Amino acid sequence: MSDKQAIIKKMLEMQKKFTEYEQQNGVDPKDYWKAPENHPLNGYRSEYNKLAMQLVDVAHSEKGSHR
Repeated sequence: MSDKQAIIKKMLEMQKKFTEYEQQNGVDPKDYWKAPENHPLNGYRSEYNKLAMQLVDVAHSEKGSHR
């Protein structure tokens, strides 16, 4: 599996877990932006953004373009 595919797979898994959590519990915006340490969404946004930027970097690398 390529790096790009692995990143996309991880992002889709995260989205699925987020959606399941949201459907069962609802999501308070404050928990999305800055969830307490023991909250299931703690670190979600920053981890997802990190993966998204890695995906952008891989795409630029494949095309030989710059960010």
